[in-house]
Parts: sequence; structure tokens; C-alpha cells
Amino acid sequence: MASTSRPVRIVDVAALAGVSPGTVSKALNNTGALRASTRERVREAAERLGFVPDGSARSLASRRSYSVGLLSSDSAGRFSIPVMLGAENALAAGQMSALLATSRGDPVREQHHVRALLGRRVDGIIVTGRNTEPRRPIEVPVPVVYAFAPSRAAADASVVPDDAAGARLAVAHLLALGRTRVAIVTGRADRLSARVRVEAAQQALREAGLDTVREPLFGEWTERWGRQATDALLRTTQHSGQAGPDAIVCGSDQVARGVTDRLRERGVSVPGQVAVTGYDDWDVMSLASRPPLTTLDPRLEDLGRRAAELLLDAIAGAPHHGVELVPPQLVVRESTTDD
Repeated sequence: MASTSRPVRIVDVAALAGVSPGTVSKALNNTGALRASTRERVREAAERLGFVPDGSARSLASRRSYSVGLLSSDSAGRFSIPVMLGAENALAAGQMSALLATSRGDPVREQHHVRALLGRRVDGIIVTGRNTEPRRPIEVPVPVVYAFAPSRAAADASVVPDDAAGARLAVAHLLALGRTRVAIVTGRADRLSARVRVEAAQQALREAGLDTVREPLFGEWTERWGRQATDALLRTTQHSGQAGPDAIVCGSDQVARGVTDRLRERGVSVPGQVAVTGYDDWDVMSLASRPPLTTLDPRLEDLGRRAAELLLDAIAGAPHHGVELVPPQLVVRESTTDD
């Protein structure tokens, strides 16, 4: 055990590991060209001695704060919290601290937080939000990466979910199950995510020689809208004399839960007569639905992790530009198949 009379120094770690103090610094800061065995030996020595790196000295030597700002406009955190968790995990692996600030959708509050983060000499900033609408970029003298909510500036680095790929996965899954009469119920038409998912789903159906049983239904991102849309959809198909849908692609898990509830109330079995897919894999909705929802997981933590990796590259002098898409994952549950 280390003596309690003085703190453990880097020279103590170097002596125990049998290397130079410079090698200890490289190993603990994950820099330099060292053998993996050397890095491991140094880390074991540091852990054995209880060595704590001097963060202030590290910052002074490199003229960096080894901290990053995480700036969110989302007050509820439904989408931004998973993004920030993923980012924080990646930053911690890179020995960086994360400072969180939320603007709650207020531009004045956002500017206040930006100034505060710059006052703390952050090395960079990750900006996220509550939806995928392109946003105005922030003007700062440090690297910035936009996560989930992309920047309007094409040269900025943005990481966003691939909503079109998710919609295509949902349609492909339903077609593979033999469903051919597909309807679409989604959220607000003024939201980019809703439009992108609908257009991609329709294109996937056209490529299979099919069309939706009626025009897509746009509304709110709520269970109530899902129930209302189901009534409208069934009423329209009954009055027209055409066969009703055997599958409904929904723009969110909330909408899908409303759809499954209303189908059940009207005596329509799910998935026996109608298969239903959601979007977002929000377990509060997807697992509580009866039956549990087949849905698309946008992999928000992975998205945040990737944004942090791009920011670390930019801080190191290798910035990225443009939009990077993170593909979603199809999660199959009982709303589409009994298997």
C-alpha cells in the first residue's frame, strides 16, 4: 500500500512498472506508440499504488480542459437523455468529463449556457434536441457535433437516425409475413421524421408492386390519435367496400399502442387479422402494449456514442463534415407474429 504521508507520484508508478515517467504519462493518457502489455503493466501499477492523475497539471500541460459540453434543447429528455448517455460513455472512455446544460427550447437560455460552457474552457460541444428537425448552428470557437437534431449547415458534423431505413425495415418485415394490404398511421405532417418514414414506406411498397389501402393518416404523436385513426381507417374501407388492412405501420410506439387498443376493442385480433408496427422502441409503450409491439429501435445511445467519437476526432485535429446516418434495429414482438 502507498504511504499516507504524501500522495503517490508518477515517478512511483514508473518505478513499480519498470518504465520511465514519460511512458507512464503516455500509458495513462492513452497516447504514444506503446505495446499493449506495457500499457497494461503501467495501469496495474497505478491501480496498485492508488495513483490519481493530477487533472490540473494535465490541463495546463496540454492547454486543454479535458471537458466537453452536452447541450440539449429537450426539457423532457425522451430522446436526448439516451443520446447524452451514449455520448458520456464514450467521453469517459476517452478520459473526458461531460458538462450538461439544457436550454428547454429557449434560445436566450441556450446562449447563456453556451457562454457558460466556453467560460469553463470546454474542448468541444455536442448539441442535441427533442426531434430531428434541422436546427440553427451555434457559433463557437471550439469543435461542435450535432446529435439527433442536425445542423442546417452542411459543413457541420451531424449524426442522426436513419428513419427511411427504419420504415423500409418495417415494410420488409410485414411483406415477409405475407401481409399485402398495408395502411400507415403516423404523427404530425409538419415533422420531418413523419414525412421521411411515410415516403420510405410507400416507396418500399411500390417496389413490391403494392400501394397503401388508403392515403397515409397524419395526426398527433398520441395514443388517442392512434385510436381515432383506426376508427377512420376501418370506416373508410368498410364504406368503400374494399378489404380492410392486414397490417398497419405506425409512426411511433404511442400511436401504435392506440391502434392496437382500438383494434382489440373492435374485436379485431392482433396480429391474427392485422399486424401492427411501432417506432422508437420506447419500452413504456412498446412493452406495455397488448400485445407488445414490434418496433424500430433507433439506437440512440449508439448515436450519442458516435457523436462523441466524431467530436474527439475533431478535438484531435481531424474534423468530420456532413450528416452521418445511424441505422435502426428491428425488434420483433407479438404485434406482428405469434411465433
